[in-house]
Amino acid sequence: MACAFAYGNSGFFLLRSTNTHKQSSLRYPMAAKVRAESMATEKHGIKVENNPPESKISQLGIRQWPKWGCPPSKFPWTYSSKETCYLLEGKVKVYPDGSKEFVEIGAGDLVEFPKGMSCTWEVSVAVDKHYKFD
Repeated sequence: MACAFAYGNSGFFLLRSTNTHKQSSLRYPMAAKVRAESMATEKHGIKVENNPPESKISQLGIRQWPKWGCPPSKFPWTYSSKETCYLLEGKVKVYPDGSKEFVEIGAGDLVEFPKGMSCTWEVSVAVDKHYKFD
């Protein structure tokens, strides 16, 4: 059997595994991701980490932060201080002022909005989140 591995923030991942037996190597290649990786991005100053590990959620004390929610809606918002939030439910397109592009966030995302940012929230699926202002 031949295997290919890659290393990411959350450990090693099996990228490809094929049986080296002549007959099955072409007929039955298999690919498997051993562990879901947390991936962080930044766009327009908004930092988004998809599916952070439970250890990070516990370390930050997220489950003790206040909660906030809203139904599907569209509204402007300005951050008077940095906000970090963790979405339990929902789907939102955040349009920073002066940009036609958006940053999409949803359930399982750990998000950081910078102090002073003005934007418009377009909520397509009701939001339930933990949040903290610094």
